[in-house]
Amino acid sequence: MPTYVRPKVTGARVFLTVCLAERGSDLLTREVDRLREAVRVTRAERPFVVDAWVVLPDHMHCVWTLPAGDRD
Repeated sequence: MPTYVRPKVTGARVFLTVCLAERGSDLLTREVDRLREAVRVTRAERPFVVDAWVVLPDHMHCVWTLPAGDRD
């Protein structure tokens, strides 16, 4: 597992990649509406800005900006 580096400043912009354990699956694109809803619910509880998001069948890349005062 790669080392996760937390931002050291509040309001940081972070890049992350999330991969499914079952590589080759099409789960993320097949269930993209559920993914969108999960992100909507999460942003309501812990606001962040989605700067960029690429959803591929078995992994996704995201660029998020954390709110001012938040580095977690």
